[in-house]
Amino acid sequence: MALRGVWQLQKLIVSYCDWGGSSRGIRAFMESHLPAFKEGNPQLEVATELIRGQHPHLKGFYKNKNERVICVKNMTPEDILLHATRLRNALGRKVVKLKTRHVTKHPSVQGTWTTDLKFEA
Repeated sequence: MALRGVWQLQKLIVSYCDWGGSSRGIRAFMESHLPAFKEGNPQLEVATELIRGQHPHLKGFYKNKNERVICVKNMTPEDILLHATRLRNALGRKVVKLKTRHVTKHPSVQGTWTTDLKFEA
């Protein structure tokens, strides 16, 4: 995704094994989908990395110095393309768990409404 018109993903590394069965899908992805993905994303540096004896993964490096790694073992080439596109579209921010379900700048002084409120008449 672009933040203020600047793509956040700088580099995508495709790691695979040329022998293992779990890398079968990523090897097919590199033959069929990767050239078109590179051509469609000229702002992105795409590199391949041969690591023998390891499961395949995609590693994305972002402008804010964060990195994300997605394991793609035993996936089809279409699923790997979907994950690569999601890495490209992400901002690279860390996932922050919300403390409450509802977030507001001006919380209620009286407290939040719940279904078990009893009104005295």
